[in-house]
Amino acid sequence: MLRPVPHALFDPLIHEPTRLQLCGLLVDEEEVEFAALRERLELAESALSKHLSALRAAGYVTVERRFGAGHGRAYAALTDRGRHAFCGHVAELQRLARVAAPRGRRHTA
Repeated sequence: MLRPVPHALFDPLIHEPTRLQLCGLLVDEEEVEFAALRERLELAESALSKHLSALRAAGYVTVERRFGAGHGRAYAALTDRGRHAFCGHVAELQRLARVAAPRGRRHTA
């Protein structure tokens, strides 16, 4: 099934560097374990929790805790809304990069 192309829209919540990386790690995955995200982003547990909470408050991610074998693990996933917002943000960054790219050499005297 083809997904609709998101409208290019700058999203200041996603643009924060750690949240941009976090969304980038989640966008192609069904879910990612909290510990794997923490390791990949090289963040303290509390810092990762804070970023996930901000994204969760916007409806961009879900965090699910599962218990088994005597311990619990948390998993994060982008929601459809979060995936759409992230892809729209990336599309806007690409648009801005095209606008800023030189269109050939200009000669100045």
